[in-house]
Amino acid sequence: MIKSILCVDNKYGIGKKNDLLFHLPVDMKYFRETTRGHVVFMGENTLLSFPGSKPLPKRINVVLSQDVTHNYEGVENVHTFEDFLNKMKEYSAKDDVFVIGGASIYRQTLPYVDEVLLTKADKDGGAEVFFVNLDEHPDFECVDAGEPIMDGEIEIRFTRYINKNKKSI
Repeated sequence: MIKSILCVDNKYGIGKKNDLLFHLPVDMKYFRETTRGHVVFMGENTLLSFPGSKPLPKRINVVLSQDVTHNYEGVENVHTFEDFLNKMKEYSAKDDVFVIGGASIYRQTLPYVDEVLLTKADKDGGAEVFFVNLDEHPDFECVDAGEPIMDGEIEIRFTRYINKNKKSI
């Protein structure tokens, strides 16, 4: 399966200044446990936002950079969206894969994902970039909306949306 995994604020914001909106330890633990041992797909800016611009440990990291001179250590580098999708198809035939950002990657891959694992934070994070409001998207249906829990000072809810009209890669 192909899954997107992300956290949004109450306006479907996902980031600002190439960083997360909130520090949410419970959500970060969920992200680590869910993606560990799998393949994660991301854009170049997402990789650069990690500490030391290093790939996530205990995962295969696939990074799309449209600049062919940008090749990062410890990741599978691809330079076209077509190659990115082909890698996604190849890996998803064997195991679950996760799209982890950023905004452009989420938007471009959304038609191809089977489901979206969406953590909803009940707060306005002052975002500069946004995700699609899945509650208003005709192709997506919320099939699991967990109970609200506190993550520090912010109420979050783990949700899962399925794509009812998935496109084949």
